[in-house]
Amino acid sequence: MSTTTPLLALYRRFERLPLGRWLFSRAVCFKAPYFGTIHPTITRLEHGRCEARIPHRRGMQNHIGSVHAIALCNLAELCAGVMTDASLPKGMRWIPKGMEVQYLKKAMGPQHGVATPRIPLVESATGYDLPVDVEVRDADGAVVFRAAVTMWLSPKPAR
Repeated sequence: MSTTTPLLALYRRFERLPLGRWLFSRAVCFKAPYFGTIHPTITRLEHGRCEARIPHRRGMQNHIGSVHAIALCNLAELCAGVMTDASLPKGMRWIPKGMEVQYLKKAMGPQHGVATPRIPLVESATGYDLPVDVEVRDADGAVVFRAAVTMWLSPKPAR
């Protein structure tokens, strides 16, 4: 049985409000400002899953007019990080360790990312790698990008 993390509790409070998901997403971008460059909206957050959307804006385009590859990487890291934080066992902390990506199709229009862990998040006396799969689809539902984000989970230091 999963416990509710502070981030997940905050999301649940915000999602009940008008524009709550948008406000929650702005709060995430305030904490990690670089994510604001992709203008994300977190549309679903639960233990073991995060979904977010990004628009297709000129500032995120590459030279051929599609969503830039790095914007897709930012979406993947955002989804993976928020999912990990919302699912984290009480005595653990996390940091991204690596990412492998596949660009499958030109990313045109708004994009929708979904992050899920490959293994359950567990409390551990030692650190471990947590592989997180992220799939990004376009408005037609076609998969345009896949990422495998490796998170490093480790025990919080004693205070």
